Amino acid sequence: MTETSISLISVHDRCLNFLLFVLGLISDVDLRSRENNSAHRTREIDQKRLIVRRGQPFSITVQCNGSLPPKHHLDLVLHLGKRDEVEIKVQKVHGAGDKWWFNQQGAQDEMLLTLHSPADAIIGQYSLAVLLMSPDGRVLEKKDKMSFHLLYNPWCKDDVVYLPDETQLQEYIMNEEGIIYMGTWEYIKSIHWNYGQFEDYVMDICFEVLNNSSDALRDSQMDIEQRFDPVYVSRIITAMVNSNDDRGVLTGRWTEPYSDGVAPYRWTGSAPILRQWSKAGVRAVKYGQCWVFAAVACTVLRCLGIPTRLITNFSSAHDVDGNLSIDFLLDENLQPLESRGGRDSSWNFHCWVESWMRRDDLPKGNDGWQVLDPTPQELSDGVFCCGPCPVTAVKEGNLGVKYDAPFVFAEVNADIIHWIVQRNGQRRKIRVDQTTVGRNISTKSVYGDFRDDVTVQYKYPEGSKKEREVYEKAGRRVTDVLSGSSEPGRLQLSIKHAKPVFGTDFDVIIEVKNEGDQDAHVQLTMLATAVTYSSLYRGNCQRQTTTVMVPAHKAQQEVLRLRYDDYAQCVSDDHLIRVKAFVEAPGENEPLLTVTDIPLSRPDVFIQVPGKAFVREQVKASISFTNPLPVPLKGGVFTVEGAGLLSSTKIHVSEDISPGQTVSIVVSFSPMRTGVRKLLVDFDSDRLKDVKGVTTVVVRKKYRNMFAEITEFY
Repeated sequence: MTETSISLISVHDRCLNFLLFVLGLISDVDLRSRENNSAHRTREIDQKRLIVRRGQPFSITVQCNGSLPPKHHLDLVLHLGKRDEVEIKVQKVHGAGDKWWFNQQGAQDEMLLTLHSPADAIIGQYSLAVLLMSPDGRVLEKKDKMSFHLLYNPWCKDDVVYLPDETQLQEYIMNEEGIIYMGTWEYIKSIHWNYGQFEDYVMDICFEVLNNSSDALRDSQMDIEQRFDPVYVSRIITAMVNSNDDRGVLTGRWTEPYSDGVAPYRWTGSAPILRQWSKAGVRAVKYGQCWVFAAVACTVLRCLGIPTRLITNFSSAHDVDGNLSIDFLLDENLQPLESRGGRDSSWNFHCWVESWMRRDDLPKGNDGWQVLDPTPQELSDGVFCCGPCPVTAVKEGNLGVKYDAPFVFAEVNADIIHWIVQRNGQRRKIRVDQTTVGRNISTKSVYGDFRDDVTVQYKYPEGSKKEREVYEKAGRRVTDVLSGSSEPGRLQLSIKHAKPVFGTDFDVIIEVKNEGDQDAHVQLTMLATAVTYSSLYRGNCQRQTTTVMVPAHKAQQEVLRLRYDDYAQCVSDDHLIRVKAFVEAPGENEPLLTVTDIPLSRPDVFIQVPGKAFVREQVKASISFTNPLPVPLKGGVFTVEGAGLLSSTKIHVSEDISPGQTVSIVVSFSPMRTGVRKLLVDFDSDRLKDVKGVTTVVVRKKYRNMFAEITEFY
């Protein structure tokens, strides 16, 4: 080739590059959000913005003013972080599995680019730049200011959060409604909760939560680079849902007053909490308790793509000193004393979440469900967080596994020991309970609105050989009897009661049974106190001491009458009465103590939604409540919300509600999304709080044509 021809080609290239620079080849980039979001199961979050899951390809279209000139090519560059801390150059060929790459197909004035993210890609908001490159590597044109979000992908086999069961994925990722179990292990109740992980702006707030963690504020690049790992991200979330040592979402409070915030029992969904936190400039929302912390964490984790379910552990131990026993100290009047040795406690129930993931950071056998507890209880590596801890490690007693296995093991396995502290300061052990802690561990079934018992995943059957082996491995004593004879005493003590309703008088029956051959003369003390679900003492309701003669081989019953006036002034918002029965008898080696918690049931709120519901058409819900108390209720307020139906709305009752009076309201709303939805209602007043109601609303699409009106729901 002659110098003249080379020179002409060079001039031609320069002219072409000049024209491309002036006129621009790339006219537009279409992120194809609607198609991609549908394929990536994110259309419930948004249909206008691109939201995709890692390890699964997605396509974008580049519109051009003509064909791509010879030897010119497109480059793609991704950035993460507010200051573009992390840069990723997308390869043009399929290389190693841990790299982003893309391929392209072109025809005339349009090119289809298919991007492939690795299954361990960083989650977050990406900015995308499309570059037109000259043959000599110069940038001729740049189309940027485009962004998309990348989430974990539990449908991808190579993602560490992969869950192969589609039924479970529909529940643990896609379901926006849930059920939280509460009460006591003997009397389990439930409330419905609106997780709302696909509600407007919730995803953005979830990433805002990550961006405000202590790790992110200290070193944003390091934090972003670690977000490929659900172990890291889930641990950050357990720290950020509470506000104890960071810019977290919720402040915990376990006793009144709640007047400078919202009482924990008034919340019915996570979205209002997250929105309030964000709108207030990441200032903590007041107030939460364990089920609220767990529910908000469940929302965030599901939204980010980590399969998550909420767990309730009944008779849950909080073992501060790590000795696998919960010590309750009582004075000689059976009144609780503060322990100088720590803050051990036993809660009627405690909620946490489990998230599904592979644990590549641990030895084999630790994959699957991981305990994550966002309720601020104890420090973990200097931060108020807990987990992820493999459930299998708890069951097998492998307490050296990270994170926080000893604490979680104690929550489901500790002993409860009652002591009487005598006037001279000496302690007298009166009761050891090795079977109550960790009962009826519960979660919502994937098959409907009923309870699944998952206790067997946390512990072997009580009294089994395997259970004893696990206890020995964990360092817990297998037997711990009281001083003296290990033979059963001739006297047995039990408490019986019906299911009382708050606002009524009711009886508690204490039975003393004599298995011996001689009559027994005993002193029986019966004490009823008001407590919270976390065992905080609120006051005495009734006390009675009597001398009882129990004939040989017979049982004697005594009745403790509890009137509304006795408990109304001191009962907590948890509506729990703790009854203790204490028996001392001459000739018995040790006194007897038995304890039971009696939940007081509350009425329901009734909801009716007549007719059929269609998306974006007004629906009316009739809501009613009847005052069951013998006194008027003041300051009544209904809170109504539902994922895809309406955001949290408060309706105040202007007048007092007299005893037996029914108050009714009508709420109008226009459903925003199709599907089977739950409408949740909470009623609160000065004397009666945490009254719940729920109804199902099926929302359909409406189609019109010249022949008929067709409806459809999916």
